[in-house]
Amino acid sequence: MAVVPSTVSDETSSKPPMLVLLESLGFYRNVRIGAVAGVLLAALLYVVRTFELLGPLVETREYPLLGPEAWFLLLAFVLAATFALLVASALTIVEAIRGARKVSAEDVR
Repeated sequence: MAVVPSTVSDETSSKPPMLVLLESLGFYRNVRIGAVAGVLLAALLYVVRTFELLGPLVETREYPLLGPEAWFLLLAFVLAATFALLVASALTIVEAIRGARKVSAEDVR
């Protein structure tokens, strides 16, 4: 009669495999960090632009429908979302590389 190792289980996980993968990569933590970093960067640049901290800009453009502050606020939102995605992706890739190295180190032993 074959002996089954104690680490093998017939019980199936109630979580979908993709959710388990995202949790193991720390994806949700990375998204929160990316969102905070994106909002901070966008807020900083918006404050610099709005209060002209680096000096006045030469206003040679016309801004249809909304003033320049509203258009720059929309641009700051796009920047925040893009930077958040970039940071979250980079942190997730770093975590995936660490996990792969850890697994390969365990396989060598």
